[in-house]
Amino acid sequence: MSAPTRIHTRNATFQQWQALLTNRTKRHRQAQFLVHGVRPITLAIDGGWELLALIRPNDGRRSKWAARVWDEASCQRVEMPADMVRELGDRADTAPELVAVVAMPPDDLDRLRAPDPLLVVFDRPTQPGNIGTLQRSMDAFGATGLIITGHATDPYDPKAVRASTGSCFNIPTVRLDSADVVLNWIAGQPDSWRVLATDEGGEQDLRAVDLTGPTLLVVGNETRGISQAWREACDQVVSIPMVGGASSLNAAVAGSIVLHEALRQRQA
Repeated sequence: MSAPTRIHTRNATFQQWQALLTNRTKRHRQAQFLVHGVRPITLAIDGGWELLALIRPNDGRRSKWAARVWDEASCQRVEMPADMVRELGDRADTAPELVAVVAMPPDDLDRLRAPDPLLVVFDRPTQPGNIGTLQRSMDAFGATGLIITGHATDPYDPKAVRASTGSCFNIPTVRLDSADVVLNWIAGQPDSWRVLATDEGGEQDLRAVDLTGPTLLVVGNETRGISQAWREACDQVVSIPMVGGASSLNAAVAGSIVLHEALRQRQA
């Protein structure tokens, strides 16, 4: 195994990685993003995601986990001062043990093929934390893929990745411009799909809806709900029974409740 590269200054390579934290255009032009934390990096490795580089501080004690990942890595390995690693980890306190540079997969709907599919569309989300939260619920409740449509925030934004606590590596995610591409893809699948959406004005009680077959669940924008194109494409718009004074639910929370009901039905 070759010796690690050592970077001591904020050179062009460091600046390129630093830009991945805040510059969406550069993230997608380079097709890579930054990840840190034991669970996210472990899930990325276990899920077969391509690691382009591993970065660690050039001093300090290292856990057995960090040492093992470093020693087994087949990608570029880089050491740099702890304060520079802290910047790449977007941390205000201490540097993470490892920061991974991970390659983005292609936005190909065929990545979402799965037996007993339960796909989620998040239409025009504006908050990266809501994407990560929804991915975490999808991972917990057995959803098989996420589609981000329209003018939306970036699922590879560091805030989204952190909010998912690594579940983004278990949930294949695809970004597309319009509903038409998704609907045409579903029409070409061998099974019959149901397209459902959540909305506070939905006409169908969630508990009365069959979620056991191939299902596409549409979750709308946090403030404007689902777009007209998705509303027209839906077989049903479902509502979640509520009591109290709340008029609506957070988009990711609403999606999570529907996914839990789908899990209940499918296990039964």
